[in-house]
Amino acid sequence: MACVVGRAQLNTGGRGARRIDSGCMKLHKILLLAVACTWAMGASAQWQWIDKEGRKVFSDRSPPQDIPEKDILKRPGGRSAPASKQAVQSVAAAPAAAAPKPAASGKDKELEEKKAQADAAEAAKKKAAEEKVAKDKAENCTRARAAKAAFDAGKPITQANADGERIFLDGPARDAEARRINEIVASDCVK
Repeated sequence: MACVVGRAQLNTGGRGARRIDSGCMKLHKILLLAVACTWAMGASAQWQWIDKEGRKVFSDRSPPQDIPEKDILKRPGGRSAPASKQAVQSVAAAPAAAAPKPAASGKDKELEEKKAQADAAEAAKKKAAEEKVAKDKAENCTRARAAKAAFDAGKPITQANADGERIFLDGPARDAEARRINEIVASDCVK
């Protein structure tokens, strides 16, 4: 960076180097000071609070919700925690703040509408799932009643074994299958 504030003078030491005028040095120092001050302003946007273990915490993010207001020491913008006088005033103002809210703004209404639509969609999805379960239970009930009628009629019943071969159910296997069908009828055919 070249400084044009004053004239450059040749060094008489014979080295051929240029010596910068004192006015240019002042400009560099002022510029450096301005950059340092600007950089330090970013650090002023800090939160300070005391955590649960009693340690002082510095952060650019707000403290967690479980930190009480009295433990917040500093907020961004140089604002410190409210003094005891301000705390008393804020406690006195709290009942007034608990008064009914004024009418919602346009954005709040939009959010409420979106929330209502999301709730309605979720309720419709839940209802559809319940209807599907009810339909499946009705189909299971119909099949179980048909199988029970076949068992009660004494018709020979066949099933596939582990090898895929068809086998006829004998006495104990037939009784076990009848119990299973009766349990299905009892659970799915209840209205």
